Amino acid sequence: MNSPASSSSKSFSLLDERIQRWVWKAGWQELRDIQERAIPILLEGQRDVILAAPTAAGKTEAAFLPILTVILAQGEAATALYVGPLKALINDQWGRLETLCDTLDIPITPWHGDISASRKRDFLKAPGGCLLITPESLEALFVLRGTAIRAIFRGLRFVVVDELHSFIGTERGRQLQSLLSRIEKAVDRVVPRVGLSATLGEMSLAADFLRPGDSNRVEILESKESGQELKVLVKGYADTASPITESLKAAGAKVQLAASEIRKNSPGIEAICAHLFKTLRGSNNLVFPNSRNRVEAISDLLRRQSEVERVPNEFWPHHGSLAKELREETEAALKDKTRATTAICTTTLELGIDIGAVTSIAQIGPAPSVASLRQRLGRSGRKRGTAAILRCYCLERELGPDSRISDQLREGLIQTVAQIRLLIRGWCEPPRPSGLHLSTLIQQLLSMIAQHGGISPAQGWNLLCESGPFSKMAKHDFMDLLRTLGQEQILVQDPSGLLLLGQVGEKLVNHYTFYAAFASDDEYRIVCESRTLGSVPVSRPLEVGSLVIFAGQRWRVKDVAPREKLIEVVPAKGGRPPLFDGMGGKVHDEVRAEMRRILAEDAPVPFLDPMALHCLAEARDSFARLGLGKTRILQCGNEVRIFTWKGDWVNDSLALLLGREGASATNEGLSIAVVGAEISDMLGALRKVGNSEEVPPEALASDVKNKLREKWDWLLPDDLLCKSFGSMELDVPGAVAVARDLVA
Repeated sequence: MNSPASSSSKSFSLLDERIQRWVWKAGWQELRDIQERAIPILLEGQRDVILAAPTAAGKTEAAFLPILTVILAQGEAATALYVGPLKALINDQWGRLETLCDTLDIPITPWHGDISASRKRDFLKAPGGCLLITPESLEALFVLRGTAIRAIFRGLRFVVVDELHSFIGTERGRQLQSLLSRIEKAVDRVVPRVGLSATLGEMSLAADFLRPGDSNRVEILESKESGQELKVLVKGYADTASPITESLKAAGAKVQLAASEIRKNSPGIEAICAHLFKTLRGSNNLVFPNSRNRVEAISDLLRRQSEVERVPNEFWPHHGSLAKELREETEAALKDKTRATTAICTTTLELGIDIGAVTSIAQIGPAPSVASLRQRLGRSGRKRGTAAILRCYCLERELGPDSRISDQLREGLIQTVAQIRLLIRGWCEPPRPSGLHLSTLIQQLLSMIAQHGGISPAQGWNLLCESGPFSKMAKHDFMDLLRTLGQEQILVQDPSGLLLLGQVGEKLVNHYTFYAAFASDDEYRIVCESRTLGSVPVSRPLEVGSLVIFAGQRWRVKDVAPREKLIEVVPAKGGRPPLFDGMGGKVHDEVRAEMRRILAEDAPVPFLDPMALHCLAEARDSFARLGLGKTRILQCGNEVRIFTWKGDWVNDSLALLLGREGASATNEGLSIAVVGAEISDMLGALRKVGNSEEVPPEALASDVKNKLREKWDWLLPDDLLCKSFGSMELDVPGAVAVARDLVA
């Protein structure tokens, strides 16, 4: 076996000799493509770099082999800062790098809430080596040890941002941009940044995120290694058969199963679980059902089936609400190749926690995005010569005379097929970096005041807005924000003009929850005539008069109390509710365009099973029968359905614009439903939308009742709240263009 030293590698010889020996002893036959190309650039230490490569392509080593070479050359105080999105990922990379760093006598310090205070004190006494940290813990350093930040990072040579895609376009990403900018301000020099990611939609936007305002200095390295073989199967299920229910009923006494517990799962889900049980036993797999509730339901069904079959349970849940010990138990089981384990999980196992290679990925229903599907699939087929295996399960209702349009067009199945075809073509959603994220601006302003003991308004403006990540903020808006924060006792101003924390601001900053820029997902309670119907997460804009779907019924919104997270509803007349309730994750324009292409063509889709093929044929027949190849506006009883074939940012905006014209419009996924309307009315309304002067996003957002989306939005004055919401949730130019196109 040849080592890289005896191969054609040019980059290997550039590494420190001690690192070369470690690589040789590890038995590497060669450096990976991304490593060969990254080493000489990072050794220069002058440029920002993005390393984009599939999971298990060696991105971590591509970054750290040259970075550790630089640290060895520059001495004990030289530091590399690694920022990861998850504590579990920090622990994972710590274990991955610890052996190498110990060999080189380079200290490596993980830093988060589970790390001992003594280990952290050791780093603060003698900063150097590798510091592995989350954005929240980095924020805590600024707030609690603000005066020491310059000393802590005086030897900083590199910043590595792992899972770069997970930060772009989020409040947490804006927080990270601000913290990195503040570090460079403290040390008074530019520090090279290295972004690692397996999933990036548009590289130029990623470069803009990594180095705001100066993306030209970012070197982008994409792996040239050939893609892995992919095996895909999409299975369709009608919600009829219930094989698990019958076996559980027969064994009900043995497993102490109540009849009410049997009925809580749909027959279709039980049929999917029966296939999972039969197919996945004996191997390591990940199953993504898209919600915590369904994770628990499926895990429970599979565990009970194991009891019925009298075999060891191999199916374990994994989601953010579980205790840390339970999550780590599942992760350890996946790493242990002596036992078969399948994790039923949410996005907690989507990011780069090292659980080793799994045999296959199962996706129940459409994935949240193509990027998410790609990230999940990177867990399978990681060994050379093995294929990645993806099984998708689509639950479809049987069609009848009154079937809703989303069922007729098999929306879930078609979206799944579209995602897979786009994945195969190498496309995934580009990030949406346009959001103002003024909630995070408030957090960073308070953090800076805590760090320095007080700042002037000019310092806050210069550091955060003029030369910082909130450059889209107008100066007069910034001053309005300061006045509002003063009125709320968040800030006070001393006689010299210095901004200090007010009575309320002190309490906020001193609470342990301050360091996170994001809030946990809140659910709205839905109430009808003082009776609570239940709770549900709400992501779509709601106006008074909007329609929502809950408990299989359509309801009209009577009032929304965003601070109390409450929606008051009354029953809505007419029509059956659609399959999609309009409250899920947002779908991109390109996914909807691909869905239309699938419905309009007659080409076969080779990766569908017979039931899925049958559903596809039904969907294409419905598309043709409804005339959707030629028209995009349909009269359906007392409703008009508008098919834009655009994503949810456009559809949400168009629904709000039509609302301004007196229409009761709701984005329901594939179509916008307008209740109590005629096509002629809608053409008139669309013509007005297309011909009128474009409404600013913040003006359109003023009609939305549930604008509190980010953690500190409740502190924003209403005009800035509307601007922030509009920048992140709406696409008004896209909606106006669609309106013009529809009436052309």
